Amino acid sequence: MADGTPTDRFWRIVALVALLISGLFVGERYLRVYFLAADEPRVTVPRPELTGREQVATQVFANTAPSVAYIFTQQPGTRLGAAAVGGTGSGFVWDRAGHIVTNAHVVEGASEVGVVIDQGDVIPARVVGRAPWADLAVLRLTRPPANLQPIAVGTSSDLAVGQAVFAIGNPFGLARTLTSGIISALDRTLPTESGREIAGVIQTDAAINPGNSGGPLVDSAGRLIGVNTAILAPSGTFTGVGFAVPVDTVNRIVPEIIRTGRAPLAGIGIRVFPVELTARLGAPGVVIQSVTPGSGADRAGLRGMDELGRPGDIIIAANGERITELADLTRALEKAGIGNTVSLTVLRDGSRRTVEVEVQDINA
Repeated sequence: MADGTPTDRFWRIVALVALLISGLFVGERYLRVYFLAADEPRVTVPRPELTGREQVATQVFANTAPSVAYIFTQQPGTRLGAAAVGGTGSGFVWDRAGHIVTNAHVVEGASEVGVVIDQGDVIPARVVGRAPWADLAVLRLTRPPANLQPIAVGTSSDLAVGQAVFAIGNPFGLARTLTSGIISALDRTLPTESGREIAGVIQTDAAINPGNSGGPLVDSAGRLIGVNTAILAPSGTFTGVGFAVPVDTVNRIVPEIIRTGRAPLAGIGIRVFPVELTARLGAPGVVIQSVTPGSGADRAGLRGMDELGRPGDIIIAANGERITELADLTRALEKAGIGNTVSLTVLRDGSRRTVEVEVQDINA
């Protein structure tokens, strides 16, 4: 019997080759699974040495995390406990006596406060005092552990834009979280609930989210350089812009609260127009809206808005230094000190005059 025409033989060869190729393809898949499947624990690859930046970050966390506090609060009418938490925030150990520093807004209105240190038990704490105008508060543990580790304190006077910083806290209730970044800007101002502005605020791109409030911002040496307090985001979540109260402000206010339960606030007894309205008025300084009767400003003859709604005196200088916004005036008053006088240059009806005003404790 003939084997067929050459054309038939060609197509039989093609079919055979195709069958062999498909068989190899399917068989290869089964062979790969059979011979190459990792059905036993893999051999681990040794880790190389951490990079310099990784070593810094891990060391900062190891040294600082034991000083970071997890703060739970309860509002009046509720009971403190893990099943009935009202609010959470962060803080840090200030001294071995059991003082904890946090944001004032973290403990505002709280009837009870609980603190967790270094993954331990919840320790009840009481509020020693608050400074809402700097968004700072001090707590004291009712049963301070013997092994408390106060945070190392640095300074904010020599910070530089671009230097590395680390934030440790409890964002969204996730305890002992480390984020890193750089100082994005210095000498920002931040409005507070009291109508004042915190001067010298640190801006950072280290992630700060709800729950980080009151936690420490530290440098690469693990030293406290600021207290994380706010983010700039309509959604309430981090977008790359966070703020921290500078440690030099913290180191001035916290000891006062520990000693007396309060922090003196340098002022002269005035209320000023918001910066937006001042800008619309085209005023070259801080515009006085009202003057507190009997205050240093009142005794010096400063004037606020009159009965016809005309703006009051415009403060343009303090002790010879230019004043363009409230933060400038705040710094000048703090520099002068409570009980001393400050020389203010003001504009009234287009005329310039200089007055001596006593700086007083307006938080008394």
